[in-house]
Amino acid sequence: MSNPTRTPTTHKDNTPWWRIPHVVFIPVLLLCGVVATSTMVVISTMDQDPVLDKEVYERERRAALALDGQAKIDALMASQPAMQGRNHAASPVVPLEK
Repeated sequence: MSNPTRTPTTHKDNTPWWRIPHVVFIPVLLLCGVVATSTMVVISTMDQDPVLDKEVYERERRAALALDGQAKIDALMASQPAMQGRNHAASPVVPLEK
């Protein structure tokens, strides 16, 4: 079945590495990854959300608690932390801390 007279030959070609498509694919793929990562970093740092100051939040909350009626409810709804505001967006009553 096998042919003993046939031996594998080494193919010596003087083709430079940049002309072989499979070899060029690896650096191009890595370069695409670097460009994509750099683009994501630029997009994410361009429009950052500001860091909230806890003292300002507490001051606004105390001022909202000093109000009466609908103004108090509106002020408390506006000063809620994001997670609490999302969890209670449909509820008409603002939970008060005691």
